[in-house]
Amino acid sequence: MRLRPGDADPAFVAKMRRLAAGASARVIDLFSGCGGISLGFHRAGFAVLGAVEANLSAAASHAMNFHSGNTEHLRLHAMQRDITDLEPEAFCAELGLGEVALAVDVLVGGPPCQSYARVGRAKLRDIAANPEAFKVDPRRHLYLRYVAWVDRLRPLAILMENVPDMMNQDGHNLAAEVVEHLSLLGYIAGYGLVNAAFYGVPQVRDRVFIIAYRRELGITPVLPRPLRHLELPVGYRSSRNVALKYVDLLSVGAYLSPSVDRSLPDAVTTEEAIADLPFLDGSRVLRGVRRVSPTTFMPYRRLANLSSFAKQMREWPGFESEGGIHDHFIRALPRDGAIFAAMRPGAEYPEAHRLALEMFEAEVTRRKLGPRTKARRELKKKMVPPYRIDTFPNRWWKLDWDRPSRTLMAHLGKDSYSHIHPDSAQRRTISVREAARLQSFPDGFVFAGAMNDSFRQIGNAVPPLLAYRFAEVIRDALGAAARRISTEPRD
Repeated sequence: MRLRPGDADPAFVAKMRRLAAGASARVIDLFSGCGGISLGFHRAGFAVLGAVEANLSAAASHAMNFHSGNTEHLRLHAMQRDITDLEPEAFCAELGLGEVALAVDVLVGGPPCQSYARVGRAKLRDIAANPEAFKVDPRRHLYLRYVAWVDRLRPLAILMENVPDMMNQDGHNLAAEVVEHLSLLGYIAGYGLVNAAFYGVPQVRDRVFIIAYRRELGITPVLPRPLRHLELPVGYRSSRNVALKYVDLLSVGAYLSPSVDRSLPDAVTTEEAIADLPFLDGSRVLRGVRRVSPTTFMPYRRLANLSSFAKQMREWPGFESEGGIHDHFIRALPRDGAIFAAMRPGAEYPEAHRLALEMFEAEVTRRKLGPRTKARRELKKKMVPPYRIDTFPNRWWKLDWDRPSRTLMAHLGKDSYSHIHPDSAQRRTISVREAARLQSFPDGFVFAGAMNDSFRQIGNAVPPLLAYRFAEVIRDALGAAARRISTEPRD
């Protein structure tokens, strides 16, 4: 690849010359949330210039962790920004990033999954030819806003993340559509379905990643090589089959099949992830407590053998802990502590409901309550969860020390029954900091907002360790291209 002053795209030439001179690649994160992708790229040596995020608490978290300079600098980066009415030129001007075509080397992000709508080939061509065509119904086409920014910023590389259903939206493969769109804009792109547990994250979490490079670079997209192995639970395998229905796994094309190596070490377990965090007695949590004071510090538990994962979370470069943690707070669920304690590892709501009924009947017998008395009805309401067992049987789930966690979801911000702590002595659901560990956020990473906000940010995030694996792949690919340029004779 020869870069000459007369090449068609001087911005591309300038970016590659800059990387060839040894500068860090620059990243902008769209739909950033609190910064899971940003954190992975930061660890890989990229410079995180800024983020676009509509949620105020998440935007504040991103700013606190990546832009904690003077007060005005922090305020500027903590602003919530709605991509539906924000153009790249205005964003670059606000943050002082200079000319839009020169500002960024890598664009990352994950458009909200509920916003999809099929566009079609004719609209793709129209959009590629006319940037104003992106101004369609913003609520249903947020992924097009992402692609609009690609068209204006012209990054060297792209990483987009989303849920597996992106490959099967009402019988249509939207991931393939985005790849086609990027191709029309001058990129070589591919997409693949990967699980976070294969990359060192203590969580079984399937996600689609689209990775792309400017065609001039001649780089073929690849997925990061897995570091761990796990036989996926039946439910995940079934969901994968549905998501992959409209993907031709045997064709040579845009879909990137992840490699499988059963000789790799087993996936990181829940015990490896959170066993060193402080003991919390769920029966002593007061209702109404929503936020632990930032000055509240809790030292780590002393373990004979600290896992490599826990050590990594304590010592993440730039986000090191100080011998303990903050944000180790939980929901007050006084009715359910005894049920949590009695559940077996891996048990779901049907078992929880049966146990609650058994405890209730035992208490009825002890108190000698009649079958149709008000006292009996009130006691049942106090002791037995009201949810039906034939709907959402996995609404409750108790973690297993010996396996990774199930997927953390954004609704942790509303309830956390989906992740009950595996230690029966603690009689509770997981804390904010434990959720962060299961998502691979280091202990020095801070979350803005109340408890619900923190849970939601964590559940919505891309696991930073998974993002880091992709960042390594992109860093190495761009680095190799830059080295080729640095050895070329200049005109």
